[in-house]
Amino acid sequence: MIFEELRDLKDPAHWICSIKSGNLQFQEGKEGFIGNLKVKVIKGTDLAIRDMMTSDPYVIFTLGQQTVQTTVIKSNLNPVWNEELMLSVTRPFGLLNLKVFDYDLFSSDDIMGEADIDLHPLITSAMAYGDPSMFDDMQIGIWMKSQDNALIDDSEVKIVGGKVKQEILIKLQNVESGELELALEWMPLES
Repeated sequence: MIFEELRDLKDPAHWICSIKSGNLQFQEGKEGFIGNLKVKVIKGTDLAIRDMMTSDPYVIFTLGQQTVQTTVIKSNLNPVWNEELMLSVTRPFGLLNLKVFDYDLFSSDDIMGEADIDLHPLITSAMAYGDPSMFDDMQIGIWMKSQDNALIDDSEVKIVGGKVKQEILIKLQNVESGELELALEWMPLES
């Protein structure tokens, strides 16, 4: 099966094959592919009401041309997802955009807030340290709360158990209420 998929590519010699969690993913190595970003959507708190008394929230993440989505949690303004999503990162990389929606069966889904996540603190800190498995647990970077971002508190970039991770608490923007708790993990391109 893998060989059949490779045969369908224009120039298989320039593609990097990565098997993660049983999923086969292809990225063009010559186009600046630098690694994968694992996004764990932990939970939402005090999300906005978009139906009569509740909402059916889900989260969409967009990075460049890629989009990934959580499952819909029915009738819950404080949903717990504990769901991991994977995105490929190329250079140059931009902001990770997230939008929370209320699922509606018979009409367009309603927006419940949005935010942008700056990936530079995570990725540049990780690249500066190289192989994180060579270091003990420690802080290696920080994304500081400011008026220009949606952070509730400063977000530290840390090496934890040989992996580069960042926990983020975001206040949703352009909405009356809502917060999201996320955990990012940087997975560099293996050499």
